[in-house]
Amino acid sequence: MSVLVYAENLQGKFKKSAFEIVSFGAAIAHEKNLPLTVLSIGQVAEEELLRLATYGAVKIMKVEGEAFHALSDQTVATAIAQAAAADAAQYVAMTASFSGKAIAPRVAIKLKAGLADNVIDLPKMSDGFVVKKNAYSGKAYAYCEVLSDVKVISMLPNSYKLVEDQKQAAIVPFSPVLGAADTSVTIRETIRSADKVSLPEAELVVSAGRGMKGPENWGMIEELADVLGAATACSKPVSDAGWRPHSEHVGQTGIAISPNLYIAVGISGAIQHLAGVSSSKVIVVINKDPEAPFFKAADYGIVGDAFEVVPRLINAAKNFKAGQN
Repeated sequence: MSVLVYAENLQGKFKKSAFEIVSFGAAIAHEKNLPLTVLSIGQVAEEELLRLATYGAVKIMKVEGEAFHALSDQTVATAIAQAAAADAAQYVAMTASFSGKAIAPRVAIKLKAGLADNVIDLPKMSDGFVVKKNAYSGKAYAYCEVLSDVKVISMLPNSYKLVEDQKQAAIVPFSPVLGAADTSVTIRETIRSADKVSLPEAELVVSAGRGMKGPENWGMIEELADVLGAATACSKPVSDAGWRPHSEHVGQTGIAISPNLYIAVGISGAIQHLAGVSSSKVIVVINKDPEAPFFKAADYGIVGDAFEVVPRLINAAKNFKAGQN
């Protein structure tokens, strides 16, 4: 038996969330006294693969081939399920990324396994297997016990720390057998924004709403994000109005994020928005309305005009960084 982790890569490089899920899997493996196997799909250099051993992998299953150059969720799910079966994995873990949220249920069905999705902490394993999840749009936590013999877990990014546990890992080629259903979908092209921080991966996010009054005023939001090394986001009304792309919309009907710091500028804090950002470690709200609902969820609040507060924050951040150099 083993713990199997699927580590996503982006153009041959592992993202921070990949090392988070490997650390997460290593903790389960340590608790259950099982070896940790990591599955990598696509063209990844050996040097990059061996970085997985830094976080506890003792075996790295490497899947390559033409069918895995442009990955569909179904193709990846089949590869993970077959790798889990070949390795006799009792626990299968992956990141609850855009693709991970679609892959995890498919893997669970193929393995006839119980699914714990969007987990935000290490399971309690002293008596059973109990996972912690957000519930009621982030207003509460749910503790769910997974009773199946094989368990599939997807974990939200930024929910578990990186833990180095250097191992000597063996890289083992693995060749899944794909059926017609696995190759029925062909991804012709994926266009990615190379100059922006990915929202689901971002540790810092600067977001803004209708309080910015128009798209022409977004320069200060982008400048603050650039100074902080943060991703930019927006509320639903802003994306609906066309001020910002829908890819930046965070909330119940947009992207759910869990950064270490979320700065909300000119956003009232409707429940639909809070549902997508309530997992943030620290929330800072800037709004000129002292009765804005967002202040009730904030760790820190600034009552003031964004057009006065944000430029001062930018200058303070620049001065702080200059003092460090």
